[in-house]
Amino acid sequence: MDVATRIARTIAAEINASPTQVTAATELLDGGATVPFVARYRKEVTGGLDDTQLRNLSERLTYLREMEARRTAIIGSIRDQDKLTDDLARAIAAAETKAALEDIYLPFKPKRRTKAMIARENGLEPLLRAIQQNRAAEPQTLAPGFVTKDVPDVKAALDGARDILVEELSENAAVLGGLRDFMRSNAFIAAKVIAGKEDAGTKFADYFDHREKWADIPSHRALAILRAAKEEIVTIDISPDPETGAARAEGIVAQALGRLGDRPGDLWLRNVAGWTWRVRLSNTMYIDLLTELRKRAHDEAIRVFGRNLKDLLLAAPAGAKTTIGLDPGIRTGVKVAVIDATGKLLDTTTIYPFQPKNDLVGSEAVLLTLIAKHGVELIAIGNGTASRETERLVADVLKRLPKGAKVPAKVVVSEAGASVYSASEQAAKEFPGLDVSLRGAVSIARRLQDPLAELVKVPPESIGVGQYQHDVDQRQLTKTLEAVVEDAVNAVGVDLNTASAPLLAHVAGLGPSLAQSIVAHRDASGAFASRAALKKVAGLGPRAFEQAAGFLRIRDGAEPLDASSVHPEAYGVARKIVRACGRDIRAIMGEPAALKGIKAEQFVDEKFGLPTVRDILSELEKPGRDPRPSFVTATFADGVEDIKDLKPGMSLEGTVTNVAAFGAFVDIGVHQDGLVHISQLADRFVKDPNEVVKVGDVVKVRVTEIDVPRKRIGLTMRKDGGGEQARPARDDRQQGGNRRGGSSPAPQGGKNAEQGGFGAALAEAMRRK
Repeated sequence: MDVATRIARTIAAEINASPTQVTAATELLDGGATVPFVARYRKEVTGGLDDTQLRNLSERLTYLREMEARRTAIIGSIRDQDKLTDDLARAIAAAETKAALEDIYLPFKPKRRTKAMIARENGLEPLLRAIQQNRAAEPQTLAPGFVTKDVPDVKAALDGARDILVEELSENAAVLGGLRDFMRSNAFIAAKVIAGKEDAGTKFADYFDHREKWADIPSHRALAILRAAKEEIVTIDISPDPETGAARAEGIVAQALGRLGDRPGDLWLRNVAGWTWRVRLSNTMYIDLLTELRKRAHDEAIRVFGRNLKDLLLAAPAGAKTTIGLDPGIRTGVKVAVIDATGKLLDTTTIYPFQPKNDLVGSEAVLLTLIAKHGVELIAIGNGTASRETERLVADVLKRLPKGAKVPAKVVVSEAGASVYSASEQAAKEFPGLDVSLRGAVSIARRLQDPLAELVKVPPESIGVGQYQHDVDQRQLTKTLEAVVEDAVNAVGVDLNTASAPLLAHVAGLGPSLAQSIVAHRDASGAFASRAALKKVAGLGPRAFEQAAGFLRIRDGAEPLDASSVHPEAYGVARKIVRACGRDIRAIMGEPAALKGIKAEQFVDEKFGLPTVRDILSELEKPGRDPRPSFVTATFADGVEDIKDLKPGMSLEGTVTNVAAFGAFVDIGVHQDGLVHISQLADRFVKDPNEVVKVGDVVKVRVTEIDVPRKRIGLTMRKDGGGEQARPARDDRQQGGNRRGGSSPAPQGGKNAEQGGFGAALAEAMRRK
C-alpha cells in the first residue's frame, strides 16, 4: 500500500467518509482550492463532504504527511547505521503516531555520551549478559572478573551493568508504550501550594491541595493548574496511586526482562527494573503526560473559543439602518457617532451627562437633534462603564421625541475588542482624522448593523469569547480562529460593492492583498457592475475568481444571478431551469411557487451533478438568503443597573456572552456577567453547555447568588428555581465579566503566555530529576 493510499484510508475512517472522497478532496486542496469553495461548489467531486469534515481532513493530512516524512527519515537513519532488520522495518511501518515512531527510534537516535556508553567502553556489557543468562549465579560472584583500572571494584562493575540495562529498558518501545497506556488509565494529577505563596495565589486557592484522575480532568481545570504552576503558586505531580501504582509500573518494566523468579539474578534484574521506573521512566511519563494534558486542554479550549466565535460572528444583524453608536464613559464623556445604512460615518460628537460636568439637559438636546437630523432608526450602546446610566439617558431622550415620530430601537452591544480596533492600523486608514476614542463609537454602531462585517476587523483573540485563550498554543489558536472566520464570512456572503477590505480578505481565494486591490479598483472606477468585472482587478487571476466569485454578491446589477450564491460557472444551468419555467428570471427568483414541478434530475449533465442542481434550485427560491437568525435583543430590567441592585430570586433577561466547558456567562446589565453553571442550565443533565445555549442567545435567568466584594453572580435557567447551585472552582468563575477587549484574566503575550503553565511544570520535572 502506497503512502497516499494509507493516509486516505486513515483519514476516511476518522471523518466518516470513503478513501475515494478523501483522495478527491485532497487533490482539490493540494491544487489550491479553499475549504469553503470545495464544500459549496465541488460536492459532486467530494461526495458532499462538508466544511467541518474538510477542515478535519486538512489538519489530519498535514499531521500524517509529516509523520510519513518522519517515518522515511527514521528508516534512512537506521539503515545508514546498518541496523535495519525486517522486524524493525515492520514495526516502523506499523507505527500509527509520531510518539510511537519516536519510541522505536529512541535506541538508534544519536545522543550525548551516557553512563551506559561509558560502561560499554569499559567492557561491562558482557557482565550484564552473564547475569541475564545465568540467573542462578550471584551477580557479585560474576562481577570480579570485570574489575579493571577503569572499573575499580565489584560495585562499580555492577553499577555499570545496571546503567546499560536502565538505558535499554528506557529505550524499549514496548515498555514505553505499556507504561504510557497504564499511566493514561491510572495516573492522578496533583497540585500543591508552594509554602509561603498562599496569599499571592488566592485566586488559585481551590488548587492548593488538589488531586484527581489525569484522564478525567476537564480542560479549564487543567489550564488553571498549569497557569498556577507557571505563576509559581503550585507544584504539579502526575503519578499513579502511591500504594499500588508504583509496583504495577515496575512490573510493566520488568516484563521486558522475561519471566523473573527468586534466583539471585532474577532479584538483581527486578531491582534494576524498579530503579529504572523510579529514577528514569517515572519522570519520562510525567513529562509525556504533562505534554499530552497540555495539548488536550489547549485543543479543547481552542475548540470552545472557535465555537463561541462562530456563534458571535453569525449573530443576527439589526440590518441596514441609520444608527447612533454610543461609547459610554463618565469623566471622559459619552462618545457619539452616527452612521448611515451602509456604515458610512455621518456625524460625531461627545456629550457629558455624568460627573463632573453633569450636563444632562445639553446631552439630551444633542441626541434629540442627531435623531431628527439623520432619521436615526437604531441606537447602539456599548456595554462598558456607565452603560446602564447611558441606557437610562437614551430612554429619557426617546420619551421626549415629538408625538408621532418614529422611535429608534435602543440596544446594548458588546464592546469587546472595540478599543483594540480603535487603535488599529485599519481604523487609522478608515478614519485618519478621527479621534481614537470616537472610532470606538463607530465600531459599536456598525457591529449592531452587521456583527460579522465589523468583528472581522478585530483580532479574534481580543473579542473575549474564549477560556484561557492567552495560555494556549497561539499558532494553533490563530489558525483555528482564521478558519472559523473564513467559514462564517463565506457562509453569509459578501456585498462586493460595500464590503471593507478586512471583510473581503476572508472571502475564499482572496486574502489581504487582493482585498486591498479590489477596494482600490472600486474607489478608482466606481461600483462593480457584475461579478465578471472582478477580472479587471489587477492581480486577480482565473483561480482567485473561481474561488471567490460565488461568495461575492452584487445587488441590483444587470445580471440577477450575481446577487445569489449560484457560481458563475453554473449560470448556464440556472438559465436552463429558468427557460423551463417559461418566465423571466427576475420573476422567478424569490418565488418558490414558480419552480414547482421542476425536477432537478432533468438538468444534470456531465459537469454539474444533482447536488449542484439542487443548490441552484434552492438559491433561485431564496436568492442570497442570509443564514443568520432574525434580530432580537434582551430587555434589561429597570432599576437593576449595578451588582448591588441584585437580590436572590430576581428573574431577569440577558444575553449569553461566553460559553465555557463549565457553563455560560450572561450579561444582565449590571457591568458584570453572571455565571449559569452547567448544573443550572436545564432541568436535566447537560454534558456540554453548547447543547443548551450559544453566544448571542437571549435567555431568561434567575439570580441565585451574589458576592459583591468578588463581583460574582450566580444564575440559574432551571425552571425549578435552581436549588443549591453547584459551585464551580474559583478559577472557573473568574472568567466571566468580559468587557471591552476583555477575556479571562490571563497572562498577556510573549513566549510565556504561549507556554501557559507548561514551562513551569516542565521545570518541576527537571527539579525532580
